[in-house]
Amino acid sequence: MTVRYTKQFLGKLEDIFAESDYILRYEKGNFKSGYCVLKDTKIAIVNKYYTVEGKISCLIDILKSVSIDQSGLSEKNQKLFSELLQTELNL
Repeated sequence: MTVRYTKQFLGKLEDIFAESDYILRYEKGNFKSGYCVLKDTKIAIVNKYYTVEGKISCLIDILKSVSIDQSGLSEKNQKLFSELLQTELNL
């Protein structure tokens, strides 16, 4: 799967978070990796000043590093999530 760095694709990734247990927030901060994941409270925070490409890369990294119950996702998002887990980012 090729990752498209568009606002529409960013919206699809945000939909996966909306259907999962994790809360996605965009806030300012100086995170070394551009994002912070609070696993105990299931909150993912991404630097709001990042470009669309940076936000997409962060969200994909987060999705690969946390465990999400796929049974709670819609069929469309389950397919996208499975494809994302197999994708290597080429920036």
